[in-house]
Amino acid sequence: MQDDPILFSLTVDKLEMKATEGSNPIEWDAEAWVGRDLNKLFFKTEGEYREEKIENAEIQALYSRAITSNWDFQIGGRKDSYQEPGKPDRNWLAFGFYGVAPYGFDVDAAFFLGEDGRTSLRFKTEYEILLTQKLVLTPELEMNFFGKDDSATQTGSGLSETAMGIRLRYEIIREFAPYIGLDWTRLWGKSADYAKEEGGDYDNIRFVTGIRFWF
Repeated sequence: MQDDPILFSLTVDKLEMKATEGSNPIEWDAEAWVGRDLNKLFFKTEGEYREEKIENAEIQALYSRAITSNWDFQIGGRKDSYQEPGKPDRNWLAFGFYGVAPYGFDVDAAFFLGEDGRTSLRFKTEYEILLTQKLVLTPELEMNFFGKDDSATQTGSGLSETAMGIRLRYEIIREFAPYIGLDWTRLWGKSADYAKEEGGDYDNIRFVTGIRFWF
């Protein structure tokens, strides 16, 4: 037997429908990796499907290197794609840290360097609370910062967006769990101004239903 075999994992952390007026978008957040204990290739994706088309999507491809038993350093690329006319795709160099902080907080923190001197910082964390052997409550937080305004993608500098959520899942088996929850997203600064100019929402609380699965 190999002491350090090649392994594979796929986790769809969110595949959910959000209750909104008019349409109910489907959003996803997933990751997969292949490799050994110390060195892996990571793939991350998230996005939104609305009105029979992918509204926006993000894909990351990363080299991940374990630097401690709880933390990986990651470096690679990220691509943002938009279907809205006139909204250009954006490409980024990505690097950051991925792992488990003290007290069991899952953390994904990354810095992105884009074209024309664009920069971005993202911080994501979540914590699992085991209510019973089957019920798991997961509060989470995401914050996105940008170095300068980008009117083409309607993104403002500084703190651009926060997303806070809480989801309660029922693990039918460990690898498959339906869930319900609440999600609060808020745009800030110039990002909120862009949304207001387009007649869009900049502050939303939405009920969500979805499934989480992994193998």
